[in-house]
Amino acid sequence: MTSFSLKIVTPDGLVYDGQAEELIVRSISGDIGVLAGHINCVAPLGMGRATVVTDGKKRYAACIGGMLSVVNGAVTLVPTTFEWADQIDTRRVDASYEKAQQVLNDKTSSDTDLRLAEARLHRALVRRNVASNK
Repeated sequence: MTSFSLKIVTPDGLVYDGQAEELIVRSISGDIGVLAGHINCVAPLGMGRATVVTDGKKRYAACIGGMLSVVNGAVTLVPTTFEWADQIDTRRVDASYEKAQQVLNDKTSSDTDLRLAEARLHRALVRRNVASNK
């Protein structure tokens, strides 16, 4: 399969810089698959599993927020957070999930606290799902 240049850069630094055969990420309106020769585009990212195929092997990651850019065959992924499945700390995920549940179950939580807890819960579920694909 033909490959393309892929860069994954987070606010913490460069995560990946190399060739890929396929990239699948969650945008705010659904999954986007990128192969070599993809048209130029820019898309905002949602929360979901990213799949990167290199040398015929799939590697999964939790990819949350940011942007995807395809320009003249070069693909740049700039997520807010990006964690490879084998690097996700499941204890931290479970603690975040429990904390979100506590806020959601607390009748005195403000609307802001509830929205933040819902986002935390969603991130924890994405990370938990991706971690199960190690």
